[in-house]
Amino acid sequence: MRPALPCDLLVTADVMLTQDDERRVVDDAAVAVTAGRIAALGSRGQLSGFIPAQTLHLGRALLMPGLINAHTHVAMTFFRGLADDLPLMQWLMQYIFPREKRLTADIVELGALLGCAEMIRTGTTAFLDMYLIEDAVTSAVDASGLRCVAGEGIFAFPSPAYGTAEEGLALVEAQTRRWQGHSRIRTAITPHTVFTTTPRILEDCRDLARKLGLPLHMHLAETPEETDTCLATHGKRPLAYCRELDLIGPDVTFAHVVDVTEEELDMLAANGVRVVHNPKSNMKLASGVAPVAGMVARGMLPGLGTDGAASNNSLNMFGEMSACALLHKVYSRDPTVLPARTVLDLATRGGAASMGWPELGRLITGGPADMLALDLCSPNFQPLHDLTSHLVYAASGYELRLSMVEGNILYHDGRWMTLDYPLLLSETRKLKQWVQDNAL
Repeated sequence: MRPALPCDLLVTADVMLTQDDERRVVDDAAVAVTAGRIAALGSRGQLSGFIPAQTLHLGRALLMPGLINAHTHVAMTFFRGLADDLPLMQWLMQYIFPREKRLTADIVELGALLGCAEMIRTGTTAFLDMYLIEDAVTSAVDASGLRCVAGEGIFAFPSPAYGTAEEGLALVEAQTRRWQGHSRIRTAITPHTVFTTTPRILEDCRDLARKLGLPLHMHLAETPEETDTCLATHGKRPLAYCRELDLIGPDVTFAHVVDVTEEELDMLAANGVRVVHNPKSNMKLASGVAPVAGMVARGMLPGLGTDGAASNNSLNMFGEMSACALLHKVYSRDPTVLPARTVLDLATRGGAASMGWPELGRLITGGPADMLALDLCSPNFQPLHDLTSHLVYAASGYELRLSMVEGNILYHDGRWMTLDYPLLLSETRKLKQWVQDNAL
């Protein structure tokens, strides 16, 4: 007789999609959780020896790893719907940057809490963030129970959080010390773009990232206009400019990477650079289409991100998966490009790699207990021919029944467990008023 094995929680469901190296699908599934990690997973029969302190039988549900939003500005929920149907530079320079100069920590934290609530509700369990007054973002993340790699945006001009770029980097060091050792929150060095920084600032960011052992995350090659600006200012295209500054390597994550050549893709792949694709934001701003199929063909596995709610306008990774798959098929005029399994990999394993947190994005014994459960009785899941297809092409994210991070339940059958959503909903009126009060 096998000895009884205690665990904190045993979760059971009809089926589990592990996203492990073999992409196993397990019927009549069970996951045992202890101290925030997966003690074991498999069929219920295989886990019959566990004696849980708590059991959660979900029945007709799908267990899967949490989705990873690998590039966002989570607090920008307060700009949702403010300045739609505009090109990137006009949107940024005329509507976003002028208001951001007046941001306060309270507004950023409230916007971030709303963004966290949206991501919890739609299946994101971890995200890579870049914004202003990022300490307020990480406070919201801490309260919400999500995972985050957070970076203070570094600019060549003053921000609401600091006066100079040097002060900004000192702030990043302080933020890193504040969250050091936290199990769910990490920091990154996040210069904004090549056109809002200088060579010296980018070199300082690079050096600090290496000193602290942190990843570096930056928008890059988002539009042809950015390329033209970089050529006019520095005499080089954005990727060549970054290579000259020694900003090309496996600890670097570039968001967007739309306006690139075949030779530049070869360079990215050869140097292990991480890329995050933001299809809905790029479509909405008409920035172009990132050559993701070419990246995958070169052995890269990009992450998938929503960007901010101001340019998407949601933080829903299920919507992002569908947009990604469909965009590349019509763009290439090839329905076999980026099949559903590849897109699901982008939203899980690719996002984990892009965050520099590779143990995320999969359910494996010993790994973090970050998982979702979706309702398989939803009409849009009928009949259930192919789980992966349904997740990418049919799911909305609102089939979610359960969201868990580090073994802690964040959402269950209509209730946010870590956030007072009715109170948050009433508080978000302040966001609209702040935007109106700061009209140009």
